[in-house]
Amino acid sequence: MTHLEEDLEVVDISGRVIGKARRSELHRNPSLIHRVVHVIVSDKQGNLLLQKRSMNKDVAPGRWDTSVGGHVQTGEDVHTAALREMREELGIEECEVSYLYHYLFIDHQEAELVSTFFCMYEGEIIFNDEEIDEITYWDTASIKKQIGKDVFSNHFEREFSQYLQYRGTLP
Repeated sequence: MTHLEEDLEVVDISGRVIGKARRSELHRNPSLIHRVVHVIVSDKQGNLLLQKRSMNKDVAPGRWDTSVGGHVQTGEDVHTAALREMREELGIEECEVSYLYHYLFIDHQEAELVSTFFCMYEGEIIFNDEEIDEITYWDTASIKKQIGKDVFSNHFEREFSQYLQYRGTLP
């Protein structure tokens, strides 16, 4: 089974599993909600690590996006998924993640129940170059200047808005 054809859980708005569907179907049917995790990685100065998505991605290719993002696998809890995605995408093994919030993201293409975590990290990063073209730390002022200019994924713009509301509560 290809990566695009993996089976993922379909959930209701409260996260209860109600079925399964192929990834390719979930990414073209916004009536089917699936679970994803995001991890916002920050340095000690509060700059956010962003990834530039590979041009090979089916969603938002070439756009800057949240530090880490990925699907929750069948039977997996969101915390485990966040740790797995950090390892797979950025090679980060040792970083304590804190749960921040969750929200429902819906656009013309898909519907995702997003669980967002936070990690402060300044160690070595070896990113997955099949999924990511580039990584860099951005300060919030620079991010704000680029909002709405097709620099970021639509999903990141929503995530950033959520994050600004919650960053005062960070560990």
